[in-house]
Amino acid sequence: MQITTPAFRENSVRALNDPQLQKALGNVEKGFVAKRAAAKAALPEFEALRDQARAIKTHTLAHLDLYLEAYEAKVKTAGGHVHWAESAEEARRIILDICRKAKARTVTKGKSMITEEINLNDYLAENGIEPVETDLGEYIIQLRQEHPSHIIAPAIHLNKEQVEEDFRRVHTHLPETRDLSEPVALLSEARAVLRERYFAADVGITGANFLIAETGSSVIVTNEGNGDLTQTLGKVHVVVASIEKVVPTLEDCAGILRLLARSATGQDMSVYTTFSTGPRRAEDPDGPGEYHVVLIDNGRTAMLGSEFEEMLRCIRCGACMNHCPVYHAVGGHAYGSVYPGPMGAVLTPSLNGIRIAGHLPNASTFCGRCESVCPMKIPLPKMMRHWREREFEKHLAPAASRYGLGIWAFFARRPTLYRLASRLGIRLLALLGGEKRRLSRLPLAGGWTDHRDLPAPEGESFVAAFNRSRGA
Repeated sequence: MQITTPAFRENSVRALNDPQLQKALGNVEKGFVAKRAAAKAALPEFEALRDQARAIKTHTLAHLDLYLEAYEAKVKTAGGHVHWAESAEEARRIILDICRKAKARTVTKGKSMITEEINLNDYLAENGIEPVETDLGEYIIQLRQEHPSHIIAPAIHLNKEQVEEDFRRVHTHLPETRDLSEPVALLSEARAVLRERYFAADVGITGANFLIAETGSSVIVTNEGNGDLTQTLGKVHVVVASIEKVVPTLEDCAGILRLLARSATGQDMSVYTTFSTGPRRAEDPDGPGEYHVVLIDNGRTAMLGSEFEEMLRCIRCGACMNHCPVYHAVGGHAYGSVYPGPMGAVLTPSLNGIRIAGHLPNASTFCGRCESVCPMKIPLPKMMRHWREREFEKHLAPAASRYGLGIWAFFARRPTLYRLASRLGIRLLALLGGEKRRLSRLPLAGGWTDHRDLPAPEGESFVAAFNRSRGA
């Protein structure tokens, strides 16, 4: 996976001081949070569906090898081809080989986070094949040479004035006097430009929200229809998916689909939910002549049986980041990785290692909102704590943090000394707070007091009050 930078703190400072970005991030709350809440309230069985979906994915992961073999057999029966890729490098080579055999010069792509993970676009371009993103948000950030800032809304960090500027910069063959002041005009222009690319492309590449072992089908969920055009107009359709996307049956998939759109965008169902099974058959009016599925491991097998296995239940709805106060404050690019937010804080270290991505599990307040809204009930805070523990054990955490925890542990193992130090600390902080009972500056706590006052403690500690109430 491509990691742009581990400098989360520096990225966050820039994000917090970017007025345009801060304005755009307000759309996360308005566009996702309230709509999810309304969709959930309108579905009485929502919580029961979460339990069922968690059970389906947990069962599938426990028997992943069997379901993947069953899926492969069904794809072959339908006339398709399955390719296994252990790493990102192997996946890229397989896809390039398919494109070259098709003599492709241009490929269209549906929205796919796994192709972002393996950095496919740059690889194809370096080898003389032009990739064209067809999802509107992905197309916009491709023009800007950026990575997605959100897994379901890649360009949520931008406003329409920025998009207009990019369209005028790139679409130089269109009249300069055209009116692009309204979002619908931007959409119409992108649609017109992309329609030409669909018909010119030899290969269409999509991701997959689900792979169905029962039928050998791949499933994509979109709101634009670009995925359908991508996979039907080219001579070859390539599905790129990570191995945990498989589910046992059509019925299992249907149950999880009832959660996906509601959790992601607050819709009952996305506008397009497309099932593809093999290449075009003799009686089919259209469709690709070849159908390939590239199944990618890229570190996921190592997660099986570990404390991070539950992360593989993720269905990429984005609900965790939509409700995360840290994501709301700094946006997706600050994380410096393909997967932002709480799910990225767990998945990225799992795939890339804690030495590279150790900054991500620390980008959390541990408020627990991510776990409470996750449709698959993934315990994200617990897994972030596991990564923090590993970071501490490997001495990768900042020295000040390690020494601070070491001092706290020293006292925590000695209750009498801990209570004595607490009483002294309370009295000292109360004294420093003065008549205002607030601390505007405090040694070793500048990260807090530079932006807000710290209330001075009043009265006794909780432990002392508890013991007194018990007569101890």
